[in-house]
Amino acid sequence: MSTDFKPVSSSKVSISELMLPSHTNFSGKIHGGYILQLLDQIAFASASKFSGNYCVTASVDTVNFLKPIEVGELVTMKASVNYVGRSSMVVGIRVEAENIQTGVIKHCNSSYFTMVAKDKEGKSVQVPGLILSNLQEVRRFRKAIKHIEVRKEVEEHEKLANINSIEDLASLEKYNVLLEIS
Repeated sequence: MSTDFKPVSSSKVSISELMLPSHTNFSGKIHGGYILQLLDQIAFASASKFSGNYCVTASVDTVNFLKPIEVGELVTMKASVNYVGRSSMVVGIRVEAENIQTGVIKHCNSSYFTMVAKDKEGKSVQVPGLILSNLQEVRRFRKAIKHIEVRKEVEEHEKLANINSIEDLASLEKYNVLLEIS
């Protein structure tokens, strides 16, 4: 257990960027891949700022695209560390897009990235403990714990599942799938 603790506020980072036509997909909306690139950058910045170390992305746990982002909107991403393990951190990111002509702001995306702190040799290094200063930070910490528990349950289920069994294959009949296994 860490003896060094830092507040969530020490991990807070925000970035804003005007969305340009070069960022669009074929339907004229901002490309999700471009948003993912920005999300990865801010997750790195938040985790590195908190840990004081270089950080790598271990997993992208959740990316919920809630509303499309339009060309000309000002996108603001706000990130902070929600949870810490020994060397890992869960960074929560909120994405908002503002119509700069009307001032209307919409919540477009929520994401959770697991980042791992590394030393100069590339080995995982312990991160500071997290000081939770309000009930919202406690809620985010608890939500991260629950998400980690659910992910471990899914991984365990996959280890135990017998996908070759007749019963398992028969259970797929209720889905929109046709089995043509020879």
